[in-house]
Amino acid sequence: MGIGLGIFLLVVGAIFYFTPLDSNLLNTNLNTVGIILMIAGALAIVLALIMNAQRTRTQHTMVTERRGTPDVVERRVDGDEVVERRVERTDGTY
Repeated sequence: MGIGLGIFLLVVGAIFYFTPLDSNLLNTNLNTVGIILMIAGALAIVLALIMNAQRTRTQHTMVTERRGTPDVVERRVDGDEVVERRVERTDGTY
């Protein structure tokens, strides 16, 4: 949205600045209004780009909590064979 708003302000400011409109209509200098709108549009575009760059640098971490007693796995190598034994804890501690 910020980039679109900045482009819109730039276009409207350029129309006010470069087009020979009748300044008696608003009783102001439309060249000055055009410059102000173009500066505001450029600032809106720069701020939108900075905010988008910050959004892409965020990190998301997912934490998975498992409840219950963990299984203990004992492994030993017996020659070329791996012997594995699972031991379940039943004492109720974590």
